[in-house]
Amino acid sequence: MIVAVVTYNLPRRATLGDVRRAADRGAQKYLSLPGLLRKNYWLSEDGMRAGGIYVWESKARAEAFYTAEWKQVVTRQYGVAPEIVYLLSPVMVDNTAGRIVTDAE
Repeated sequence: MIVAVVTYNLPRRATLGDVRRAADRGAQKYLSLPGLLRKNYWLSEDGMRAGGIYVWESKARAEAFYTAEWKQVVTRQYGVAPEIVYLLSPVMVDNTAGRIVTDAE
């Protein structure tokens, strides 16, 4: 599994309400997205950074999603280009499903 942390360094302070409205506009498109296991929207405590934490089946699936077109769309939407950091995730404890998920090697 791959965790992708997408970060927007915002030009002005955002609120939880702003993040909820963004999720209301876009979260539905992530349901049943091939290769995506989870997505969390996030906001820093100071409101100056926001983004998403995505858990993907593979880096290939993540990279297939984060296209140049996607980057252009979200840059227009948020007024700033996203930064993407990839992290390896060999094990995920999923308390909502009551299971431990391991990465297939």
